[in-house]
Amino acid sequence: MHPDISPVADALGISPDHLILHGRHMAKVNLAALHSKPSRGKLILVSAITPTPAGEGKTTVSIGLAQGLKKIGQNVALALRQPSMGPVFGRKGGATGGGKSSVRPAHAINLHFTGDFHAITCAHNLLSAVIDNHLFLGDARLPAERVLWKRVMDMNDRALRSVRTSVGKPTERQTGFDITAASEIMAIMCLAESLPDLRKRLERIVVGFTPEGEPVFAKEFRVTGAMLALLREALMPNLVQSVEGVPAFLHGGPFANIAHGCNSVLATRMALAHADLAVTEAGFAFDLGGEKFMHIKCRQSGLAPEAIVIVATIRALKMHGGVALDALTQPDGDALKRGLENLAAHLDSAAKFERPVIVALNRFHTDDDAEIALVHEFCAGRGVHSATADVFAQGGDGAIQLAERVLAALPQESTPLPFLYQTEDSVEAKLHAIATKIYGADGVQLTDEAKEKLALFARSGFDKLPICMAKTQDSLSDDAKKRGRPRGFTITVRDFEIANGAGFLVALTGTMMRMPALPKVPAAERIQVTDDGIMSGI
Repeated sequence: MHPDISPVADALGISPDHLILHGRHMAKVNLAALHSKPSRGKLILVSAITPTPAGEGKTTVSIGLAQGLKKIGQNVALALRQPSMGPVFGRKGGATGGGKSSVRPAHAINLHFTGDFHAITCAHNLLSAVIDNHLFLGDARLPAERVLWKRVMDMNDRALRSVRTSVGKPTERQTGFDITAASEIMAIMCLAESLPDLRKRLERIVVGFTPEGEPVFAKEFRVTGAMLALLREALMPNLVQSVEGVPAFLHGGPFANIAHGCNSVLATRMALAHADLAVTEAGFAFDLGGEKFMHIKCRQSGLAPEAIVIVATIRALKMHGGVALDALTQPDGDALKRGLENLAAHLDSAAKFERPVIVALNRFHTDDDAEIALVHEFCAGRGVHSATADVFAQGGDGAIQLAERVLAALPQESTPLPFLYQTEDSVEAKLHAIATKIYGADGVQLTDEAKEKLALFARSGFDKLPICMAKTQDSLSDDAKKRGRPRGFTITVRDFEIANGAGFLVALTGTMMRMPALPKVPAAERIQVTDDGIMSGI
């Protein structure tokens, strides 16, 4: 690994003229680097089984796999999401991989990085401020109570989920904050293909509805140009590298439980244009990030993975087999066998997209060899290739077998990606397809509030958009307590939100909130800075 990022860009064939350096270790890549650079690479998607609260190391395995591919002589690049400070200070801590399979400079990436999240937050809140200004002046087409557009910040803060603004004024209204990762502008930036496309998407954001039920668009407030100015540089993908020198395009950070959970299309295109293989990931388990990767990111962009890697861990499988979180390091073969049902569910879902699937068993130092063997036997019995990935401790050396199996599985020719629903289908049919074919539910029911909101959206044709499910990451169902592979359940949609600029309809299930809360002991409590500026605890 070279400490500077410029030689990494040079090795990719990126001109210095297309590099905007943020210090020695990080850079933004001008979109001109994609001109006359057709996609040459094959895309590998990394997803996972339903995780424990601490996560199963999907990012770590993605980085380790890429390093393993480099070890066996492949020209490879990473395309990953960048972290939100919500989880950094909340439950999970940093999101740059771990151990010998991580990206650098980790502290900078986990905090402000190149300022993309701040730019998105500012652009979002500029629109919020302008809407409220028009309400105050009395020249808006919609009344205060019909505004849907909230505010955002990049922090977990349950107190801001519901707030009243302009208290005591004629424009007083109930609103709230979402986390920046759930902002529609985050999704827009991750799906936009160019500055002109970004402008069009910003203009068609629906901020609310008139009393007659007509949509009110962001372009009516005449600040999309200012929003575009804030986002102009943020649209450019960020380039860093792994600890073993694998180039990594980190760009965008929508969560997969409350948003679409994929890094930017532009970062993925950068990786595919400058390397023979591109490794990317989608948030949480395959039922969330994986499904949305296919039905939202791939549908809009035309991208398609050539292979799917499902990350599993012994600890998560035992959790799904009924073991308490504080006992997951103890050997329990029977619980592990029961928990394999969760892996089976995700393998069944991934197979519906007609790509080769490989299981990566992310090894922890507490894992029992006999239990590892059980997982590989299970996979072999299903005709699924698997490999143990000891990437935290060994880096690329711990992923060579996985890399070889992924490489062997890649098809010579690409095939069209099948979708489980069509955008022209009714919303109910789209929800039914996701719930029954991906979650294993018996069906879907809508609350009266959800039906009313859907009818409002349908009047303007928004029912023809793809669906983005907001669902717990802790279960295949919408009940976080149902581990393993639940059966005999129904998904309940309680509300809908419109993301017309991003190009999807959000269906809210269970108790999912788009502003997360801090845990009892936030990760922020363990972060320290020494007198000479050295950070620890992230």
